[in-house]
Amino acid sequence: MEKVKIGIVGCGNISSIYLKNCSQRFEILEVAACADLLPERAEASASEFNIPKACSVDELLNDPEIQIVVNLTVPKAHAEVCLAALEAGKNVYVEKPLAVTRQDGKKILELAKSKGLLVGSAPDTFLGAGLQTCRKLIDDGWIGEPVAATAFMTCHGHESWHPNPEFYYEIGGGPMFDMGPYYLTALISLIGPVKRVTGSARITFPERVITSQPKYGTRIKVETPTHIAGVMDFENGAVGTIITSFDVWHANLPWIEIYGTQGSLRVPDPNTFGGPVFVRRMGANEWTEIPLSHGYADNSRGVGVADMAYALLSGRSHRANGEMAYHVLDIMQGFLDASESGMHYNLSSSCQRPEPLPIGLSDGLLDY
Repeated sequence: MEKVKIGIVGCGNISSIYLKNCSQRFEILEVAACADLLPERAEASASEFNIPKACSVDELLNDPEIQIVVNLTVPKAHAEVCLAALEAGKNVYVEKPLAVTRQDGKKILELAKSKGLLVGSAPDTFLGAGLQTCRKLIDDGWIGEPVAATAFMTCHGHESWHPNPEFYYEIGGGPMFDMGPYYLTALISLIGPVKRVTGSARITFPERVITSQPKYGTRIKVETPTHIAGVMDFENGAVGTIITSFDVWHANLPWIEIYGTQGSLRVPDPNTFGGPVFVRRMGANEWTEIPLSHGYADNSRGVGVADMAYALLSGRSHRANGEMAYHVLDIMQGFLDASESGMHYNLSSSCQRPEPLPIGLSDGLLDY
């Protein structure tokens, strides 16, 4: 199989699973180099995963063999690194969110288009077994026409476990920009794009205290809303409700449920790749667990990069694409804009519902 060489920029918390899967699992990918602002961190990652080269970001971007740059930097650096990679002639795949402002997101897509390059973006969890099973159930008519959806992500923030949690409370952080992409991407893949949103948002605790190591006791100024409630009007007429919060100690809520004209679908955690998936059809007395129809039920981060590599070689569309990521960004910012203005926000963007994965793929492959 022809391989696509990739370089990974950013060797922080999330990089390990990308490095593992992209170097060992997906046959189409070859990790040629990794880079980080801290050279010792890049060297440690290269050593652990047998990556040929640990280098500076500039060296990685100027490596003529690298075709895709995987950008795993913190959100506020996403646009800068993506734009630099595109200027260097590289296709780019970025961790979520695509960018922290619509302006930066548009710059990324416009530059890529002008250079004939691809943009991909996490999350790719919608390509996992759980959400692909849900997609098949909806497409096969198990719940009829989707009428409404609910989505909930509630916790009390990440400062109790993350070693460097400050960025979660900066502009471009918060529960919506941190976790919203998982939920919104799942909903778009299942129901389709959104045309209008409204929302309310607040900062509950102006200051947070880190209780994880190594920064125990450090105080964080909160600069972005930490509880956001949004309503979405989908293009197909369905109405969605979402709450994301870093202000909730305890809750007993589903991750996502989709309600149709002939039944209801309980969707698994969209921050994972597996199940369980439950359906309760019209007239049924209880929920029924549905066997997973697709592969990639374990932590398969990087599957979106692999799918993009197939697209690069074949010319087909890739599923975790920049247009959908920008639409998610537009929705998230729309909730905040609506909260500030007291008015609905009509989306300036749209996207195609991504194609489902084929059934029966061997692990490590994305096409037959």
